[in-house]
Amino acid sequence: MAGADSDDSLYPIAVLIDELRNEDVQLRLNSIKKLSTIALALGVERTRTELLPFLTDTIYDEDEVLLALAEQLGNFTMLVGGSQADDAAVRGLARHAAAPGKENHYLIVFFFCLIGNVLTHVSSLLRHFRTLCSDDTPMVRRAAASKLGEFAKVLELEYVKSDIISLFTALASDEQDSVRLLAVEAGVSIATLLPQEDLETLVMPTLRQAAEDKSWRVRYMVADKFSDLQKAVGPEITKNDLVPAFQNLLKDCEAEVRAAAANKVKEFCENLPEDSRETIIMTHILPCVKVKCFFIQRLSTSLIGEYADDMKFFYRTYNCPEVRLNIISNLDCVNEVIGIRQLSQSLLPAIVELAEDAKWRVRLAIIEYMPLLAGQLGVEFFDEKLNSLCMAWLVDHVYAIREAATCNLMKLVEKFGAEWAQNTIVPKVLGMANDPNYLHRMTTLFCINALSEVCGQDITTKHMLPVVFKMSNDQVANVRFNVAKSLQKIGPVLDSNCLQTEVKPVLEKLASDQDMDVKYFAQEAISVLSLA
Repeated sequence: MAGADSDDSLYPIAVLIDELRNEDVQLRLNSIKKLSTIALALGVERTRTELLPFLTDTIYDEDEVLLALAEQLGNFTMLVGGSQADDAAVRGLARHAAAPGKENHYLIVFFFCLIGNVLTHVSSLLRHFRTLCSDDTPMVRRAAASKLGEFAKVLELEYVKSDIISLFTALASDEQDSVRLLAVEAGVSIATLLPQEDLETLVMPTLRQAAEDKSWRVRYMVADKFSDLQKAVGPEITKNDLVPAFQNLLKDCEAEVRAAAANKVKEFCENLPEDSRETIIMTHILPCVKVKCFFIQRLSTSLIGEYADDMKFFYRTYNCPEVRLNIISNLDCVNEVIGIRQLSQSLLPAIVELAEDAKWRVRLAIIEYMPLLAGQLGVEFFDEKLNSLCMAWLVDHVYAIREAATCNLMKLVEKFGAEWAQNTIVPKVLGMANDPNYLHRMTTLFCINALSEVCGQDITTKHMLPVVFKMSNDQVANVRFNVAKSLQKIGPVLDSNCLQTEVKPVLEKLASDQDMDVKYFAQEAISVLSLA
């Protein structure tokens, strides 16, 4: 009977072995989730002496399975005999983790971090963790570095100062940049745990070194975590240490690092101490930001207001179209703090330059911002300074610009109203119907298509429709079939009497045109408008 009981007790671990070696990942995951049940069946002693060593000896798996195993181990405190037995379990795991050829060391790091908050014998835990931090395998050191910050949070302050700081310094000086960049994140977490008087001596020398690291990936991590670091170290260290470091990151030779730093400009400036904010921004930050393409997007509205004169100088003197477009895209918040008069004086010359830029994509971008400009600058300023630009885009040599300019007119009418359209842009659009270039005549039709709905029935019938009828006699077939398409488009705006007495005869005439395309689109319009 005793032999049978012994055999029965081995059955759960035998099943575990079979399932953990199965090719099906889901089956292996299910087996991992049964670990608590198996540990109960084996008992405390055999869980410590057999199950845990078995896991460290045999598990070489995908991350999903290893993570599930780490989560299960986090609940093993009572299964290995409670907190008094934790230290023995840790020692056993660490011995197996330190064996040559092991590639799953980071499981042990997971285990340490998951049960660290219930361990009473931290000295043993720290000793083994220190071994992992200096392991020969970079993957192990990376795992240790990634968990160093979390580990520090569950320790008493005396252990952080005496042990964690030395581990942090060592990992931050590791030969592998993949280890050093993870140490940066740990350093930010550690900084939140230390009293102010210890930060300068224990953490800042290492973080200053990381900000100047030879690897751009490490410097990128510093830039990415800069706001968190700023909050952790407080105003004095920010002024003395972080401001110079931030300047260097904004001027870094690698674009990725500069972009990461630029993303933090707004938050960094907002978190500066009030008594020195203005001096720091004007003296240290703005000179660096002036050579970046993110200036307006990164500064808050309040900061823009404080440094409006400098911003306007920057806008006028910097020639990069992307920077100026960024400013225009944020025009609403800029206008709130600068005022329309100063805004128009500063922006108008550059808007004109962008509108005539040699790169058609730049011209396209400024067209897309024109409704925003119109709303901020007002109808009078728009008519005086910008209306001619909008009309000029309608005859641009690039079709995409002409198309965007047509949509722009429709948005402007929505903003300024149909009466404005009738007096200001409709006459100019209709005048293009006599242009010698047939592409410009076609643009007239495209504009009528876009404007008819927003201008309404009265303006469409009295002013636009006669021009469309006239263009049905155009010598170019492309113009004539676009007349048919236009009549189909604006038909729903017209009343039934106009459709029957005026539109139908024109479409019937086009339906008998010699050109096959003209015939096709005329017949289609007759069908869609139910004029047959």
